[in-house]
Amino acid sequence: MRNTLKVGLMLTLLTAGFLFLGRAFGGPSGMMIAFGLAVVMNVGSYWFSDKIVLKMTGAQPVDGHSAPELFRMTEALVQRANLPMPRLYIIDDPQPNAFATGRNPQNAAVAVNSGLLNLLSREEVEGVVAHELAHVKHRDTLTMTIVATLAGAVMMMADFARIAAIFGGGHSDDEEGGANPMVFFALMIFAPIAAMLVQMTVSRAREYEADATAARLTGSPQGLMNALAKLERGAAQIPTHSMSPQTAHLCIVNPLKALGGIGKWFSTHPPMDKRIAALAKISPQPVSSNPWS
Repeated sequence: MRNTLKVGLMLTLLTAGFLFLGRAFGGPSGMMIAFGLAVVMNVGSYWFSDKIVLKMTGAQPVDGHSAPELFRMTEALVQRANLPMPRLYIIDDPQPNAFATGRNPQNAAVAVNSGLLNLLSREEVEGVVAHELAHVKHRDTLTMTIVATLAGAVMMMADFARIAAIFGGGHSDDEEGGANPMVFFALMIFAPIAAMLVQMTVSRAREYEADATAARLTGSPQGLMNALAKLERGAAQIPTHSMSPQTAHLCIVNPLKALGGIGKWFSTHPPMDKRIAALAKISPQPVSSNPWS
């Protein structure tokens, strides 16, 4: 129910943003056109956001023949967790990272960077995959993927506002006059910040829960703890070739750390030392056949 409410709120924000932009540029008729575009984007966000994100990152599908170890590992985890087998992808990116996407467990996908497979041990990769499967089970993937689409739309609105501010665009008629350029300036400045704050709010709480579930699913927190420490160092040293600010919150660690600047100041992820400390409190135990309890 909580995730359903989040999705509804995000779709409402997306619609409101487009209506505001349409009203600013074209008055009532512009607002109606924007409403139609918002409906199309809302439907597209629900049904196709996973495909959009996978396309954006250049993810390539793999199977039991092209990536046998990753496939068998994932297959064992989903059987243990009573989940459908997700589609698996590998991204040709030297930065070690991973994410999951999809509107529900039946349409889920897990993508890992080639840099992750090159850096981590089998136990560590298993911890990462279990973390992503936890997101699938908790249906975080729909919420987080729609956030990526919403963030992209907000950034697009900011670009429109910048163009309007430069060229003096906006609705003008005898009754209302021209659009206030300060409106466009405010949208240009605050829209990207608002998008990032939405990403931070959604992502941070979900990461702790997915970490804990992964530890229960694998029977020990150690593999994921070691993986997170390595991924944090790797992400800080190796720039990503595939992830953007709009999709950063999907990843298991912040992919923008190596870029510095605002990508470091407004991390969509909890502090890594706190995540590892939380995992360290979980005692190893026999592999749970019901890790979601």
